[in-house]
Amino acid sequence: MSLFVIADTHLSLGNAGKSMDVFGGWHDYVGRLKENWERVVSTEDTVVLPGDISWAMDIKDAAVDFSFLDSLPGTKLIGKGNHDYWWATVNKMNGVLEANGISTVKFLFNNAFLCGDISVCGTRGWFFDAQEAEDNAKIIAREAGRLKTSIEEGIRLGGEPVVFTHYPVVMDDKICEPLFEVLKIYGIKRCYFGHIHADRSGRLGDYTFDGVRFSLVSADFLGFTPKKVSLLQQN
Repeated sequence: MSLFVIADTHLSLGNAGKSMDVFGGWHDYVGRLKENWERVVSTEDTVVLPGDISWAMDIKDAAVDFSFLDSLPGTKLIGKGNHDYWWATVNKMNGVLEANGISTVKFLFNNAFLCGDISVCGTRGWFFDAQEAEDNAKIIAREAGRLKTSIEEGIRLGGEPVVFTHYPVVMDDKICEPLFEVLKIYGIKRCYFGHIHADRSGRLGDYTFDGVRFSLVSADFLGFTPKKVSLLQQN
């Protein structure tokens, strides 16, 4: 059993009118994602998708995209991204999954999942350049609280907590201090994030800041191939 991660799939199979094929490097991205996924992921594996899953505006419209993911090997753990406008209450989202016979998709939200020796934890996070500082601070505080809740559940499950966010917690000289403080308090060593696409990634990839290893996992940056997650060796 292995754990994989890939963010920013931006599916639009329900005719949301937002196909990414028009952008450079995204030609036939759904077909490429399917081919690569089936090549590296088995039915016993788990794949974390930290945000920007579907362009659908409503959870019912996103069911087609969830069905596509359900048809691929492995269990899928879905987190929220800034473009996931379909996101609703967990009960409502689970209801749509059940109504459509989708059995391999689960939602990462104020919870955690044990995958072998790893506890999958995470939250959406937030961006650094919000226009309204007061609202920005409130949102970040809420996201920090959700991250704490998730990590504490991961610790309770007994695995090594590994964090998955949509927005980067640290990027270049920018740090989302409240979220990074949570990572440090709980001794997190590994954090995967999306949101930054290949054309904006620059020198990003895998990098370490103050003892935390960060990895960019947006779909186009990864060549539409899920990336295998491995724990860092403890010193």
